[in-house]
Amino acid sequence: MEDRGQTAKFHIPNSTFHTRTVFAIGKKLLRDLWGMRGQALAIAVVIVSGVAMFIAALGTMDALTRSQRSFYENARFGEAFASLKRAPTDVERRLQALEGVATVQTRVIADARLDLAAFDEPITGQLLSLPERGQPALNRLVVREGRLPRRGTETVASEAFAEAHDLHPGDKVTAIINGRHRSLTIVGVVLSPEYVYQIQPGGFFPTPERFGVLWVPRATLGAAYGMEGAFNSASFTFTAGANPQNVLDRVDEVLAPYGGRDAYLREDQVSHRYLTEELKQLEQLATTMPVTFLAVAAFLLNVVIGRLIRTQREVIATLKAFGYSDWAVGRHYVGMVLVIVAIGAVGGTALGTWLGRLLSQMYLQFYKFPELHYSLGIETVVVSVGVTALAVLGGTLYAVWQAVSLRPAQAMQPEPPATYRETIVERLGLKALFDQPTRMILRHLERRPLKALLSMLGIAASIAILMTSTFFADAVDYMIDVQFNRAQRQDLTVTFTGPTSDEALYELKSLRGVTTAEPFRSVPARFRHEHRQYRTGIEGLSPHPVLRRPLTDDLEPVPLSAEGVVLSDYIADVLAVERGDTLTVEVLEGTRPTRKIRVAGRTKQFIGVGTYMQIDALNRLVREGGALSGAYLALDPRYEEETISALTRRPGVASVQLQQRAVQSLLDTMGETVLTFTFVMALFAGAIAFGVIYNAARIALSERARELASLRILGFSQGEIGYVLLGELALLTLLAIPVGFAMGYGLCYGTAVGAQTELFRIPLVLERRTYALSALVVLIAGLASGVVVWRRLGNLNLVDVLKTRE
Repeated sequence: MEDRGQTAKFHIPNSTFHTRTVFAIGKKLLRDLWGMRGQALAIAVVIVSGVAMFIAALGTMDALTRSQRSFYENARFGEAFASLKRAPTDVERRLQALEGVATVQTRVIADARLDLAAFDEPITGQLLSLPERGQPALNRLVVREGRLPRRGTETVASEAFAEAHDLHPGDKVTAIINGRHRSLTIVGVVLSPEYVYQIQPGGFFPTPERFGVLWVPRATLGAAYGMEGAFNSASFTFTAGANPQNVLDRVDEVLAPYGGRDAYLREDQVSHRYLTEELKQLEQLATTMPVTFLAVAAFLLNVVIGRLIRTQREVIATLKAFGYSDWAVGRHYVGMVLVIVAIGAVGGTALGTWLGRLLSQMYLQFYKFPELHYSLGIETVVVSVGVTALAVLGGTLYAVWQAVSLRPAQAMQPEPPATYRETIVERLGLKALFDQPTRMILRHLERRPLKALLSMLGIAASIAILMTSTFFADAVDYMIDVQFNRAQRQDLTVTFTGPTSDEALYELKSLRGVTTAEPFRSVPARFRHEHRQYRTGIEGLSPHPVLRRPLTDDLEPVPLSAEGVVLSDYIADVLAVERGDTLTVEVLEGTRPTRKIRVAGRTKQFIGVGTYMQIDALNRLVREGGALSGAYLALDPRYEEETISALTRRPGVASVQLQQRAVQSLLDTMGETVLTFTFVMALFAGAIAFGVIYNAARIALSERARELASLRILGFSQGEIGYVLLGELALLTLLAIPVGFAMGYGLCYGTAVGAQTELFRIPLVLERRTYALSALVVLIAGLASGVVVWRRLGNLNLVDVLKTRE
């Protein structure tokens, strides 16, 4: 029989025990998260900001890249281009026979002035020829509305130009070619891979109201421009394995007798260059800003999890005493981190997708693709979430290691009581200047200086991000002011159809309303220095220009030497030259002379690049007399319309550009883009500021709850203990503001340097309003956090808090 006096033994299967323990620790994870839900949500918002920025930038860059690749392939965009004066069509067969050339497409390109009945300002136009039937072999058009022209009086217009003037099939436009007016009927609206970014030759920003591109049948354009049986432009594609530079050299040899101007690759094509530079800036945005957001999130999680572990020492000891391994305990706290990351990743993915679509629509204002659909690829989500998880886990490893390495016997003991002593300020004899609560604040900060420093750096990081988000507006304003109010001060730029005698300058000066006229001469050239080279243009200016002035770093006029050349800082850096060095200059038109020339100086130029000489020295260089390409004019506002009307009637004038209206159009277009970007970034930075300050306040409240409750028992009012707690946060916030300014300056500097491109150099300009706005947002975030914590102080349960065992 069974011995009834023997103690019964129960056996619980290992699998059942494991299931129950996992379930129990899972419930603890959920309870912990719910108990710190405010802090977890604040951290999740920071992660949302970083993931959203990462996904929006990467997704938009991917959308632009895919749209570009698809458009180029379907339209058979040329891989190389060449311009010349005039060559008979027979030369096309010689080009096609060159080794390495797969396809050649010759055509006629003509500069013209366009006239629309509903628009009273001058419009510069560029006319390109189309085959008499069908699409060209290269650079094919995408018809968005209507059809391609079939008769000599028909034309198709670029979509940017058509949208700017609300043009549709059936509308009329007058083209003035070589002084002759020709009425054309628009039969279609098209897109071209050559004009994804449609800007006027010599311009930097799209001005579709004042620059239009039209395509007409080749016979019509050839007859109007004196190009019957000839061409002045060619596009190429290469055979597989061909050496592009060798092919270009052969093309130059064939076209040199016909005024060839140095064939160039697609990478130097204007529209493609602008798009490429934009993609580089997006890539920089996709790395710099999200990294900053994620670094702050990692810092916050490290602080929060570290605080949680310190307050759960007994819980950790109990878990280990009941058989939970170090691995299980560590997995528990890592799981908490991953849950917060998951919440942030889901929210960031949703917000990033919305922002990506918004960015894509904004880019369509500048870059004309047949389609630009933002689609979130699974690889983008995987990369963004993976990077976020690794960054945040990396930031919390130390806190988790503390939990894993804590021994049960050690964890059962409470942390030793804090030791306070007089602060350095008090020992210096300034004790009488501070009341008791203020001395308590100072003593607590001095007792844990590292914690105070980290909290201050977290707040400072939010200020830095705010400064970075708003400094772009300051930089754009400064760039436009320098470029168009100090360097280019003309009211009007007149460009002739070709090099013209200097007598034309006297004719311009004689027009009523012209107060100042300065000539300029533009010549394409290639500069060489040692193994480096750069293809650009030389601009000849008056010896002492007033309207168009190269400027120094201090924004003072650069004196133009009688023989030397002044280089923009970007070109000087590319060629690695300084003042006094000698360059080799190859002129790419006319007789194409090659000369040695001295570097006379450098000029600061934020938009585009340029090289400058005295106009007489440039004409001597190209072996021409007193020729000029155009003139810069200052006008009397009373006679502006009269002067413009007189200029547009002159057959030798190719274009008339009104600077102030073009700049205003640019500001109107960019204003919305910059404002949207600044607003979104300010929201993100405000979320970070709130997250940092709120978490700091909640952690301080949790760690000092017993101390604050004791003070209440001793007779301190809620206002006094609130001053002790929130005064510390206020002091840290105030100390963080100048630190944040310094960090923000450094971050803005890194952003400006990283965003430097050939076409734009962003200056490091920080206005007072940027500093003020950044500080104000952080102070508001601090005030909001203080209100939340103040309410918790009012609900502090003194009995429960004081039950903590010693």
